[in-house]
Amino acid sequence: MLGLVEGYFGTAWDWTARTATMQFLGSHGYRFFIYAPKADQYLRRRWREEHPVDMAEALASFAAACRTAGVRFGIGLSPFEAYLDDEADVLSTLDRKLRFFDQIGIDDLALLFDDMRGDLPDLARRQARLVQHCAARTGASRVLLCPSYYSDDPILDRVFGQRPPLYLETLGAGLDPTIDIFWTGDKVCSTTFAIDDLTRVATRMRRKPFLWDNYPVNDGPRMSQHLHLRAFTGRPAGLRDVVAGHAINPALQPMLTCLPALTLGDSYRLGAAYDSGRAFAAAAERVLGKQLAAMAAADLALLQDQGLAGMGDAHATLRARYAALTHPAAHEIVGWLDGLYGVSDEMVQTQ
Repeated sequence: MLGLVEGYFGTAWDWTARTATMQFLGSHGYRFFIYAPKADQYLRRRWREEHPVDMAEALASFAAACRTAGVRFGIGLSPFEAYLDDEADVLSTLDRKLRFFDQIGIDDLALLFDDMRGDLPDLARRQARLVQHCAARTGASRVLLCPSYYSDDPILDRVFGQRPPLYLETLGAGLDPTIDIFWTGDKVCSTTFAIDDLTRVATRMRRKPFLWDNYPVNDGPRMSQHLHLRAFTGRPAGLRDVVAGHAINPALQPMLTCLPALTLGDSYRLGAAYDSGRAFAAAAERVLGKQLAAMAAADLALLQDQGLAGMGDAHATLRARYAALTHPAAHEIVGWLDGLYGVSDEMVQTQ
């Protein structure tokens, strides 16, 4: 099951773009959409507070649009470091939040403990208790968890503290086997997924991992300087036998996200016959149209590899070319060239 989880830092998509992206990808095999942008503070650092009325109405409208499109709608709640607070108070607040989600109507409840402190000896047991509590009370038919250590990548230990011994094993043992656990691979941003590695991870967590694929996401001070447009590679079709699902974390540019997103379905469908170059060309023409697809293909090295800091004098030429087009994806490229999608260290630290 392919889907999308908004898990990026930076400016969140607007509702019009979010709905259009959901509908487009839903018509091309993406079966779920989890709303969880880091910029929605009422799902993260201010999670104890209620969403303002206008935001609650927008969420309910989007949930209805997902149902109409036949796409599962989910919300990702990041109860920021709740496992450090009084458990009784946390559980009471979680209950209020779950009632709000049920009023909106969610199919998937994702509890996200990523990107927060984790160096506590009983972290896994505390988190498992919170998740089990929510799973018993939510109206959602599926519950997913993003662990604090969602990869074996040592960068997580450097940034968020040394992970407790046997963290993943303890977490898996403490959770009902129907609860899915996200995993980003051997790296936070994995370029490939190896079937043998995922099989070993499944043993550790006592269930098939649910892939959280950090491509084409381009948040953060470094990645936001690049557009991620190329087709997916390193995702063999055999993954379908060893994972519970596959969620992509999208780029800050909603329409441009659709280009690589289309190719992931091709990778699963075609297997050994999949050709990333042909997949990119076909997806680019479908999303961008012939003229803009040809331009993006010609400028791919500048847009994805060299990025804003490396393109030098080509910047002005690129901007003039894309600004002359009326296609909304061209507007996203121009906005990126103008620095409108930049993500600062401060944004990452405060969202």
